[in-house]
Amino acid sequence: MRKIQMVDLKGQYADIKDVVNPSIQEVIENTAFINGPKVHEFQKNLENYLGIKHVIPCANGTDALQIAMMGLGLKPGDEVITADFTFAATVEVIALLQLTPVLVDVNEGDFNINIDAIKKAITPKTKAIVPVHLFGQCANMEAIMEVANEYNLFVIEDNAQAIGANYTYKDGSKAKAGTIGNVGATSFFPSKNLGCYGDGGAIFTNDDDLAHTIRGIVNHGMYRRYHHDVVGVNSRLDSIQAAVLDAKLPKLDSYNRARQHAAKKYNASFKGIQSIITPVTVNKGCVGICDNCDCHVFHQYTLRIEGADRDALAAHLNESGIPCGVYYPIPLHKQKAYADDRYNEADFPITNQLVKEVISLPMHTELDDEQIEFITSTIIKFING
Repeated sequence: MRKIQMVDLKGQYADIKDVVNPSIQEVIENTAFINGPKVHEFQKNLENYLGIKHVIPCANGTDALQIAMMGLGLKPGDEVITADFTFAATVEVIALLQLTPVLVDVNEGDFNINIDAIKKAITPKTKAIVPVHLFGQCANMEAIMEVANEYNLFVIEDNAQAIGANYTYKDGSKAKAGTIGNVGATSFFPSKNLGCYGDGGAIFTNDDDLAHTIRGIVNHGMYRRYHHDVVGVNSRLDSIQAAVLDAKLPKLDSYNRARQHAAKKYNASFKGIQSIITPVTVNKGCVGICDNCDCHVFHQYTLRIEGADRDALAAHLNESGIPCGVYYPIPLHKQKAYADDRYNEADFPITNQLVKEVISLPMHTELDDEQIEFITSTIIKFING
């Protein structure tokens, strides 16, 4: 059996190197390393894939979130509601811009932001909602947009983990994750479903004026060289990373199908095992993972362990040569940097439960059945004692 990796980028590269290598070589030979043709080609191709008017590439996913908020003109003291159960980058950029982060609880089923908690947190100072499409599945965007429209709030989608996922509306129509709110932000960190070979990110919007503002922000506030019309930053996707991403973009759907296949294999192996709660897709009301799943792209495959020692299981997996991760072990409202007397523990029952139970297993495009069998049998033996 091949060595099990949490993310097997080497195996993925071996399959696409005949496409990636010439693409990188082309950039090196034409020496257009910043804002070169490959960046514009990738931008257009991603716009077509997502069905959105504007993709603005940038240096990384955290910058993408920050620039999206800058582009919307949010002011210090404005309140921004987001999920307590996510990576710190989401709340980090809110704090960096001197906005006021308002953390709320998530759903037990899909780990995404809870609609009732959003409604409860809205005040006259609330200006935006940042739903995080955690682990590869969209938050309830139809309900979020209804709340946002009722209270005249911006919606900034944190799509760092769900690129390629579809959201299905009640009427059966679909939209790609990251294209539903006023603006979306994503990361191309190497381990993402669509990852480059360094850092990278992008911002999505259908708003022409917002896109124009953001294009200036990413490039020092310049629309003409040495004419600084807005306060900006230096956040550009370099051409080599764009070359890698453009080579991988045509394979994104097949990559996501491979992840869905692995997730179904995991779920089938764990079926009926007490103490193990497997991931479900909730957008279309499916039980488990349906055969034509398109709403969950499984950036992470995350179990909940009930009635057993999650930390002891993690240690056992590592000892057995099986990497795993706990995403996330500490709620954001308990992090030293973001602690606030405004928060009441009674408002975070699900997040406080999840941080004790979740464990993420290896998930990538190169997982094979032999590896999944070894992973699942090791876990089941541990759970059954």
